[in-house]
Amino acid sequence: MLRDTAATRYVTPLREGGSLPGLVEADDLGTYVMKFTGAGQGRKALVAEVICGQLARGLGLRVPELVRMRLDPVIGRGEPDQEVQELLKASGGLNLGMDYLPGSLGFDPLAYEVAPDEAGRIVWFDALINNVDRSWRNPNLLVWHQDLWLIDHGAALIWHHHWSSAAGPPRPYDASDHALAPFAPDIAGAAAALRPLLTPSLLAAATADVPDEWLAGEPGFDTPDDVRAAYARALTARADAVGAPGGIVLGAPSHPRRPQRPGWLTAAGPSEGAGR
Repeated sequence: MLRDTAATRYVTPLREGGSLPGLVEADDLGTYVMKFTGAGQGRKALVAEVICGQLARGLGLRVPELVRMRLDPVIGRGEPDQEVQELLKASGGLNLGMDYLPGSLGFDPLAYEVAPDEAGRIVWFDALINNVDRSWRNPNLLVWHQDLWLIDHGAALIWHHHWSSAAGPPRPYDASDHALAPFAPDIAGAAAALRPLLTPSLLAAATADVPDEWLAGEPGFDTPDDVRAAYARALTARADAVGAPGGIVLGAPSHPRRPQRPGWLTAAGPSEGAGR
């Protein structure tokens, strides 16, 4: 279950991507990357962050801790940036915080070697959640204390933008452009290790962590629990599909390429956490 916190000070925006997350301090004395319900991507990006992040943790992958974070829009009164002021005003109430990882570095495939078993687990997980946002151009991976951490899953679970697309058989996951494709990911080993862990209880726990207010009013569903059940069904179907022959397409091996320097390294200095 996600812990509850409240933002006490807005520190700085992280200007990478379109969601404009912010670095904030909270009443538990922690520092977090906060993602806002009032951002252009809307609440479904936060739903994806919660479900994917909690599933990853349940599967033994490293993801910064997620917290439910309350925001009083009054915090933004002194913010000189009009865009940030409007975002904070539009996001009063419950938002999402991710633990800030001080001293972490953006993943560089030319400087950090990834073992085939770890690469395979991450590629299999991204196939499960249909993550379209872990390419070599934008890895959404951090290296912290010499370990690889997964961040930014708001663009995953893309079927929840059109639920009718979740009814048909899932398409194969194209991992040829994946940031870890050059590291000979052991997909078969990952499937054998992780598929048994994706139990109904894990799916129920991950979806239960999504606040009701982010699921209420979803077209085609009567209650938030109905939406949770739909996520669990879709993810179970995807797990079976990506485990079948041809379910994950890696393509020809390629040489690692250095990703573009993220804008948040300039905005927040060299110590970046879980936001973009």
